[in-house]
Amino acid sequence: MTDTRGPQPQYEGYATGPLPGEREPAPGQAGPYHPPQAYPSPPGGTEGGGRTYGGQQQGMGPAQTARKPRTGARTTPRTRKARLRVAKADPWSVMKVSFLLSIALGICTVVASAVLWMVMDAMGVFSTVGGTISEATGSNEGNGFDLQAFLSLPRVLVFTSVIAVIDVVLATALATLGAFIYNLSAGFVGGVELTLAEDE
Repeated sequence: MTDTRGPQPQYEGYATGPLPGEREPAPGQAGPYHPPQAYPSPPGGTEGGGRTYGGQQQGMGPAQTARKPRTGARTTPRTRKARLRVAKADPWSVMKVSFLLSIALGICTVVASAVLWMVMDAMGVFSTVGGTISEATGSNEGNGFDLQAFLSLPRVLVFTSVIAVIDVVLATALATLGAFIYNLSAGFVGGVELTLAEDE
């Protein structure tokens, strides 16, 4: 086949010029490109919080920046409430907690008894009451009942310690038994219902 179009002209600019990626930028385009603004800025400057488009801040009128407060809005925070139900009490955990609490109560009982005895002895209660009882129960053959010897501090502490140990055993056993009874009753009536509210 023969080319009937004849000789085609050669474009020197495309043949000898640089590729598009190798061209140097024009002198007037040194900075970033800013697209034209669709809405020009007002002559009085910007009002309030204007938005920035392409490096220029577009103002908003005073009618747009002023926000009207909403009427009928809540001013106090709403307290959230949750309704829960104690369906089961673990007897093992109840026994451990009751054991520790009863031990603490027993120690407080012993300490309180010792402090009370010291206060009463410093006030002279035992000597006064003991003298009255010994005169009332005394006779010619011997002295009467000695209250101070009977209510001495070591004897009071031993008696209080025995009471505290008995209290620990009884309180632990009763609390564990109460947990079993509660679980049985909760199976019939559903358990104790609690309403929890969030603290403000």
